[in-house]
Formats: sequence, structure tokens, C-alpha cells
Amino acid sequence: MLCAATAVALSLRDIGFGGPPSTRELTSAATVAFLVAVGATVNVRIRIRATTHGVSWTEVAVLVGLAVAPVPWVILATGLGVGFVRGILRVAPLKLAFGVAKDMVTAAVGGMVLLTAGWSWPIGGSVGRSIWALVAAYLVVVVLDEVLTFPVIALATRTRVRDLFREHYDLRIASAAARFAVIVSTLLILNSNPSFLIVVPPLVLSLHLAYSSRVRNRAERDAWQRLARTTDALNVVDLDKVLTTAVTQAAELFSADEVEIALREGTRTVRGAAGTLTYDGPADQAGAVDGSAIEVPLEGPDRAVDIGALRLRFRGPVRLSEREQYTLRTFASALCTALRNAQAYAELARVADEHAYAATHDALTGLANRRHLLEQGTEQLNARYADGVTALVLIDLNHFKEVNDTLGHAAGDRVLMQVADRLRGAAHGDDLVARLGGDEFAVLLRGLPAPAVAAHRAEALLAALHEPLGLDGMRISVEASGGIAVAPASGGVAELLRRADVAMYQAKRAGQRISTYAPARDTADLGRLTLGGELPRAVADHEFTVNFQPIVDLGTGEATSAEALARWHHPVHGMIDPLRFLEAVERSGLLPAFAEAILDQALIAAGSWRAAGFDLSVAVNVSPRSLLDARFPGSVLARLRAHDLPPDRLVLELTETLTLSQLDVVDRVLTRLRDEGVRLALDDFGTGYSSLSLLSRIPVHELKIDRSFVSVMEASAEAAAVIRSTLDLGRTLGLTVVAEGVESEPQRRALWELGCTAGQGHLFGRPVPAGTLLSTLHRGFGGRPGILAPPLHDAGAVLRLPSGRRQGGRGRGERLPHLPA
Repeated sequence: MLCAATAVALSLRDIGFGGPPSTRELTSAATVAFLVAVGATVNVRIRIRATTHGVSWTEVAVLVGLAVAPVPWVILATGLGVGFVRGILRVAPLKLAFGVAKDMVTAAVGGMVLLTAGWSWPIGGSVGRSIWALVAAYLVVVVLDEVLTFPVIALATRTRVRDLFREHYDLRIASAAARFAVIVSTLLILNSNPSFLIVVPPLVLSLHLAYSSRVRNRAERDAWQRLARTTDALNVVDLDKVLTTAVTQAAELFSADEVEIALREGTRTVRGAAGTLTYDGPADQAGAVDGSAIEVPLEGPDRAVDIGALRLRFRGPVRLSEREQYTLRTFASALCTALRNAQAYAELARVADEHAYAATHDALTGLANRRHLLEQGTEQLNARYADGVTALVLIDLNHFKEVNDTLGHAAGDRVLMQVADRLRGAAHGDDLVARLGGDEFAVLLRGLPAPAVAAHRAEALLAALHEPLGLDGMRISVEASGGIAVAPASGGVAELLRRADVAMYQAKRAGQRISTYAPARDTADLGRLTLGGELPRAVADHEFTVNFQPIVDLGTGEATSAEALARWHHPVHGMIDPLRFLEAVERSGLLPAFAEAILDQALIAAGSWRAAGFDLSVAVNVSPRSLLDARFPGSVLARLRAHDLPPDRLVLELTETLTLSQLDVVDRVLTRLRDEGVRLALDDFGTGYSSLSLLSRIPVHELKIDRSFVSVMEASAEAAAVIRSTLDLGRTLGLTVVAEGVESEPQRRALWELGCTAGQGHLFGRPVPAGTLLSTLHRGFGGRPGILAPPLHDAGAVLRLPSGRRQGGRGRGERLPHLPA
């Protein structure tokens, strides 16, 4: 402003010293003012943020005026022409003053350059010198115009000056060259014949339209390229990245001061400017924003899904062009799709995380489960030399079954949750607390400085359970036993868990609260561990065979069934008893393959006996771990169909364990097998803690009296009482009762007189291969096939009565004791 005022003052002084203005000077000034006004009117308008800027042809009129008229008059005419046009256009006063001052300063500087270069009008003989003077003046005017204009635009729009200079520089250079050509052409026409000046306006208009078209095409091309880059940047699945990319790049795409995205779900608002995120949080805390806003909804193509809204914010009023409106709708559609994809991916990721968490954590307590313990333990053991000593504490609650039986399972669950909370609170930050199942917990101690520290940490864990628990206004004391094992040099987590289990039972047997694993007291010898490593080869090479021990009718001596007993025919050690390898099979993960191999051999044997005329059922022992596999019933039924054997010819013998009474999956497995016709037997009945409670849940057909009672029944009244009560229970429930371990005729007769109809033992036959048993059946006793012992009564001296049935359809009945005629 000060430079412009100085230029006006100097111009007025020069005009005043020259006396009254002549008609020619006034005409020249008016003409220059008119040309400046026309040049200021014909411009290309460009919007940056909320401010619209025009690129005009004012310098053409100014340079022509400076070339043909006195400089002072041109300066004043420039200010008058620019002020008149911008006043008509109702430009803001500040912008009007800046525009007038800027153009008057450029006119004054341009005039000074022309005078310094020795410019004279009309052009004399030295045309080249005049052209170079004109080039120098024009370059100074153009550069000075941009130097004065761009910093003001950058300040108003918060854009870097360097970016403004770079934008469309090629078009600006081409336009400047074209305008200079117009200036030179106009001056040459005026110098030769002023009447040809009439062709200049059409030329200027044509150049203006061409330049405007190129600027518009360039702007549209750049806009579509930016739109493509922006929509490509939205192709990410992270919701936060989509929102950040959208608000920061949309600000540049639409030349907005700020972009805002308001999400309906979660009432979240995100704001950003070019390259910067300014707010991300709840909508009610976003605060108000001054200025105008252009809003477009974020909705799907069918408008059925309303995600939120996209807003372009400006500090002043802005009206988007038709092309910008279409671009905005296109961008909003792409943003809506990106947001929906990101939200869907986030939901999938959340569900996947939940499933992953559920797969590695106990649903009741939230602790790690056995699978997670094994994974973390394996990882820890792989790095144990770097992280210190690793140990495992196995904790089992004593008499927890009494809580369930007395207060119910819901109360028992609450007790387990409180125990879990206490163990979690007593554990260190690096420890992993897990629930292995039932009332058994484990704590993996990591990074211990020395093995002895494990005992102190275990004492602290058990001490946390010493205080009584609160339950429905009652105070319940929970006792626990713990076993400690330090990570072995070999064997992995499975061996660590086994050793901790051994130590825990050592504590229980000794009446102690906690015990540390001692190899000297480990009943699992090195030979068993060696055999465990050979199990995969044994399964693959079919080294497991099956022997069969017959089950007979105690009264007639007729074989009615046979129990399959697995044997391992080791190539070096010979025949190995199942007591030495069954536990290793269960721990190795080869149980399904082992069980299928044994079942196949048992069914093949039963089929061969049936084909030979002996319709014997076959009994196969089932590991409790197999009952935890929901696929087990399907595997059994598929093999029955493959061997064309009726389901009732197969008896699955179940070991009495607490696990069977606590897991619903076991109930479902057994119910399906029984519904398909497979017979179920409860083995070693009477030796466990939950015989009667098991019968209330497990749909068995048979009870097998353990051999420990049969062997002492003649000398022990208590053993005889157990046998008698079991037989009474079997008659009441309609179950067949089989006595195991029958070794002598007195035992057989005593059992028969008590009402036991079936038995097995060395009296009738030792375990032999299937072919050997078939030969024995053919040979029979006394030449009678199928009879393995002499009858206890004469033929025809027994009355057969219909067998009783257990209420609810359980059991196929049993043969009643033979009565004397």
C-alpha cells in the first residue's frame, strides 16, 4: 500500500509540473484505463479453499500503455481501471485496495524498467533493442505480480507458497508467452498503422478462451487423478486408517479448510485438514466450527444403510461447481463402501479374536486352558536357557466333589471362580495360570532364578487358598494339594505336566499340602518313557495285537462273549502288558489310531466267530479320553457297518472315573452309541467314589464286578456284601452283572448261588488269540462246542423266566439264576 501511495504521489507531481494536461494525454489515459478495465474483466477464476482468485490480462494493457503513453498517466489509469472493475464486481474493500495497489506498483516498476532500458515511442530504427527492453519490463511485471500475489494467497488459504508457485507453472509460462506475443503484436500494429488495432480484441479473446479451456481441462484432469488416488488409498481394512485417509486427503481434493466425518454408529466424529488429523472422538465433544459446510450423506447405493455424513468445511461461503459436486458424490460413495468394508472386517476380526480367546481359555474362569498351557509351555521351554528356570505347579482341590454334591454345581462353579481369582492374584506377572479341567489348576512359573524358588512360589499360591471362601453367606474352607516339577532336560511340556501330576499325588498320599517331584519316587520307569517314543512306529507297523478272554454263563458253562485285551508284540522286548503302555498311548496323541486298530481286530474276530456258528459279542475297553471326542461314536458305527456286525454284538467297557460324571460331551457320546444299539458296560464297578451317581447318568447295560472282590469273597464278609448289593442293584435296574477274576469252582458256584449269571476268569480260559479261542469253542468241554465248563445243574432242571428291564428302556435284560427243579 505504501509503495502504491508513493507511486501515485510521484505521478501526480510529474503531471502537475508539466502544466495542464493536453487532450492527447487525457485521451491516452482514458484509453489505457479502458484497456486495463477490459483486461481485469477477462480473467480465469480459480478457487483455493474459501477464496476465489482470478488470473487476468491486466499486465497486457499496462505494458501497452507504458509503451505508448507517459508513465505517470499509465499508473493513474491502471489504478482507475482496476478499481472501477473490482468496485462493480463488489470485491471486498481489503481485496479491492490490495488489487489496485498491486497493479499500480507493477505499472510503476514496469515503467521504470522501460525508461531505464531507453524505450521510446514510436519505435525507431533499433527494433531489437526496443524488444529486449519490452521483454525486460514484461518479465519484471509478471514476476513482481506473482511475488506480491502468491504470499497473500498462501496466507489466506494456509497453503505453502512453494506449492502455489509450482501449481500449473507450465500453463502460466505458456500464458505469459502468449500475452507477451499479444503485447508485441499490438505495439507493432500501432507503430505501423493504428487502424489495424481493431484485430487486437478478437485475438486477446481467442487467447483467453484457449487459456481458460486449458486451465479448466487441466483442473478437471488433476481432480480426477486426485480422486482416483484418494479412493485407492481408502482400500484398507483398518477403520481408523480409512477415516484418517478420508479427512486428510479430501481436504486437498476439494480444497476445503477442514473435512469432517460423522459416524452414526458409536457417535464418532473425525476431523482433519490437509495432511493433519485435528479431532477424533465422541460427537458430543467435537465442538462447534465457524464458517460454512457442505454436507453429503454416507449411504449405500440402495440408501438402506446410513453410515453417517461427510462435511466439507470452509471459512467463508463457497459454491461448488457442477464437476466438484459430482466428484463429491463419487468420493462419498467410495468412502461409504470403504467404511462398510472396514466395519465388516473389524467385526470379523472381533469374532475371530473371541474364537481364538475361547479356544485357549476356560469358559468358566477365564483362565488359560490346557491347550494354551501346552502352547505357552512349549514356547517357554524352547527359550528356557535364555529366560531362566521354568517350573509347573499342579493344584488339585481336595474333596471338591462334596461341594457339588451338597450345594450343587452352580455353587461349585462359583467356588472355582473364586479359586481362579485368588490364584490369579497370587501369581506373578510372568506366570501363566490355567484350569486344566474340573477342580485341577496349573501355574506355569517362568524365568525363575533358581529351581528352589519354585517351592516358595508354590507355597504362596496354596496360601492364597487357605482363607475360607464366601458363598451365599457361608464360609467354605477349600483344601488343596500341589505338585511342583522343574522343566526336564527332555520330554517337553507333556513330561513336565506328568511329573507335576506325580508330585501332586505324592503330596496327597503323604498327607502334605505340597510336594516337589522326586525321580526316586516316580513309578514311571525309564522303560516306559522309552516305549513311549516307539509308539508311532508300533501303530504304523501294526505291532499291537488283541487277545480274547471268554465270558461264560456261570450256570451252563456256555461262552456268551469275549473281552478284547490289547497286547504289544514288541520286536525286541516281546509281548508287553498293556499296563506298561496304555498310559503312554493316551498321552502321546495316538489314542484314536490305537483305538481304531484294536476295535477293528475285535470286530474281525467277532465276525469270524459268528461265521463259524458262535454268535458271541465282543467287549472292548474304552479310554475316558476317547469319550471326550465327539467323533468317536461315528468311528465306532462306521466300523460296525464295515464289518457287517450288528451293534448289539459290541460291548464298550467304560472305566469308572469322576470325569465321566462331570462332562456333558461324554453323556452325548454314550447316549448316541447306546441309541444305535451298542451295549455299554461299567468296568471295575465298586472301586471308585461315584458308582451310584455314575449309574444315574451313564446309560449302561452291564456291570462288571472287580476281581478284587471276587478273589476274597469266600473269606471276606464285606466283599461278599459288595457283590450281593451289586447283584441286587443289577436286578433292580435290569442290568447284566459279570464277575471278573473267577479262578475256582467254589467261586463260580458261590457267585451263581448269589444270582450272578456271567463270569470270566482263568477258570474258563486265559486271554488267547482269536483263532485259538475259536478252536477252543469248536472243541468245547466234553465234546460239546461252545461249552467251556461243566454245567452246575442237570439239563432240563432250570426254569427260564423273562428278564427284567430297567425303567426308561435301559438294558436288554439278564438271564435269571438257575433254579432247581
